[in-house]
Amino acid sequence: MRLLTLIFSAIALLSACTALKQPYPLLPVSEYEKMVVGRMDADYVGDDNCVSKCHSHDKIREFSRLSVHGEQIKPETGLPLVNCESCHGPGSIAIAKIEQNVKLLGEKGNRCDTSKLINLKTLPPQAQSLICLKCHSVASTPSLSHWNTSAHSLNDLSCSSCHKLHEGPQQKVNRDKMAELCYGCHPDVKAQFSLVSHHPMNERKQNCFDCHEAHGSTSPKMLKGNSTRELCGRCHMEKSGPFVYEHGDVTENCVNCHQPHGSVNRRLLSAAMPFLCIQCHTPVHPNVLSSTDKRLFADRCTDCHTAIHGSNTPDAPGTYRPGSLRR
Repeated sequence: MRLLTLIFSAIALLSACTALKQPYPLLPVSEYEKMVVGRMDADYVGDDNCVSKCHSHDKIREFSRLSVHGEQIKPETGLPLVNCESCHGPGSIAIAKIEQNVKLLGEKGNRCDTSKLINLKTLPPQAQSLICLKCHSVASTPSLSHWNTSAHSLNDLSCSSCHKLHEGPQQKVNRDKMAELCYGCHPDVKAQFSLVSHHPMNERKQNCFDCHEAHGSTSPKMLKGNSTRELCGRCHMEKSGPFVYEHGDVTENCVNCHQPHGSVNRRLLSAAMPFLCIQCHTPVHPNVLSSTDKRLFADRCTDCHTAIHGSNTPDAPGTYRPGSLRR
């Protein structure tokens, strides 16, 4: 009897697994948006029907029409590819009680019932981003391929945390405003750019997006390059070589010696010379760490080693090769 029970249980389990493997067609995105709204009887009515009921949307509608979203038109219908309902869901029920000829707000029954739209503000950040990602897929925007695993997404930021679609037709973050936007979450970086030696961020010659990929990257700190040296070499090509004699640390990582944002030392160095150099190089030079030499730290290492990143100058016995401090 127990054996029969086990056999019937196994058959039932296999049947259940088979049912799970059956293909089920995906519904159109519009059907899922109706589910989010909570009204399956809602329908899409288009921008003209939405904004014609209420003057307060006139400015927002104009921003949308002039934006990169509003420029995209479906060839077969002549209608915008992206409109209000693309983000807010079907709007037929939301405007159903607004009288056609009443334009003033504040009167009972003449206001758009936003509770019948998708309430974007109450959605979790990941769900807010999905509203955008349904169009901005990896195929259309390759930089978004790493968004879900990026530091921004994992720290509960959404697309609307940076992109404000209702504040004007420029729906990308303006380069002039980008730094201040990033400083809102990274005040320590803002302080570093105020130090004596810094990258020209405050001078408007550089921006955060020049080095960092805000939507995610395979590199640490969301850097755009495959390595720090590759990224730095885009602007500092004369430092990247190749050289016959290369500084070992330079071939590994530029931030071994430099602070990427700003420093109190010249040339964004992490420490002043010769303190920076003697962290790696044993101080055997007769003028370095000599108890009898009064000029202990009077000179910089680069006064003699001028090609500190690398050199093609051959070595000679008893001399010091520029760009390669002896250990």
